[in-house]
Amino acid sequence: MSKLKFIDLFSGAGGLSEGFMRAGFSPIAHVEMNKDACDTLKTRTAYHHLKDNNCINIYHQYLKKEISREEFWNSVPINLIDSVINTEISKKTLNPLFAQIDSSLEGEKVDLIIGGPPCQAYSIVGRARDPKGMVDDPRNHLYKHYVGFLKKYNPKMFVFENVPGILSASNGSFLKKIFNAIDRAGYNIEIPSTKHLNSKNFNVLQDRKRVIMIGWKKGSKYKYPDFEERPVQYNLGKSLFSDLPKLKHGEGSLGIVKYAKPITDYLQETGIRNGIDFTTQHIARPHNETDLEIYRIAVNLLLKKGKRLNYADLPKRLIKHKNTTSFTNRFQVVNPNGISNTVVAHIAMDGHYYIHPDVKQNRSISLREAARLQSFPDDFFFEGSRTAAFKQIGNAVPPLMAEGIAHKIKEMF
Repeated sequence: MSKLKFIDLFSGAGGLSEGFMRAGFSPIAHVEMNKDACDTLKTRTAYHHLKDNNCINIYHQYLKKEISREEFWNSVPINLIDSVINTEISKKTLNPLFAQIDSSLEGEKVDLIIGGPPCQAYSIVGRARDPKGMVDDPRNHLYKHYVGFLKKYNPKMFVFENVPGILSASNGSFLKKIFNAIDRAGYNIEIPSTKHLNSKNFNVLQDRKRVIMIGWKKGSKYKYPDFEERPVQYNLGKSLFSDLPKLKHGEGSLGIVKYAKPITDYLQETGIRNGIDFTTQHIARPHNETDLEIYRIAVNLLLKKGKRLNYADLPKRLIKHKNTTSFTNRFQVVNPNGISNTVVAHIAMDGHYYIHPDVKQNRSISLREAARLQSFPDDFFFEGSRTAAFKQIGNAVPPLMAEGIAHKIKEMF
């Protein structure tokens, strides 16, 4: 079977794309407005080309800083780097985007379109924080441009990913508008009967619910795939973090980091630790003394009593926020005996919701640990600053989840 072609819209760092590429799909284009995320996509696109052509040593040279990023990108065909398009998707950019993608298609068909418009306008937290409930947010209408791509490229199927809040946004009217627009474009569309899919059912050690809408051309033989609920077989402490070097807050390196222990069954099974003897970006944030004391309290409370910290119950000298009635779970420990709470983009702002469960390390999780929670492989490199990398990780679709969805679609094709 020749590789199936896809376009990835609102790509972010490429978690969704990574899963589809692992399943044997080939990207025609990635479209993303954030420059750091685009640089990450370019680096990963180059990685896949070099891996497919038995030149992976060039990628390892880049990770080890033996060659510059420019030299690394120049080691692959320029059309691959140019297939990552750094622009917003809007009414003004739609036709230029079509022209650029058409020039790279060379008469080939697009089998699939994937992606999900930015979710802030649909998220429950985002609506709660906005005085107008995000009603006037222009991102509410990005789905129209997604539909424009469906009309232009006429793929067999598409995958539209978003947060659960999209189901209730504006009392469900936005979802109805999306379904009506897709219907007029000539596609059937469904969401799972459970309303969402959870990454933990795809072997991701994270409780992450997402609405995965899947559509197909009317009159075709396709349908919404059947996804099984699978119990989690591993815990986070022993399976996901145990082989990484221990860090104190503010310690670590964006560069090469050697493993401290042998590979675990989970890391082997999932391919997260995938064949090389080092990783990168195992670096922890610095914290102030107040936060470090709160972290110790939160970890001891979870490990010794099995309870989560309520912010309002802290000693008064540690309470710095006036609001003690809502968001009282703002300090959360990643549970070593289970799976993680949902990783979100706010991790770029602080690590309070992702406290490392080892009280001796006493810190929030590192960049690499956050990437592992999202099931990114250890050789996946996030471009940009530490903050930019955390944001890319928090916004991503877990690659393992994406790969599970991709395999189901490939079976139908």
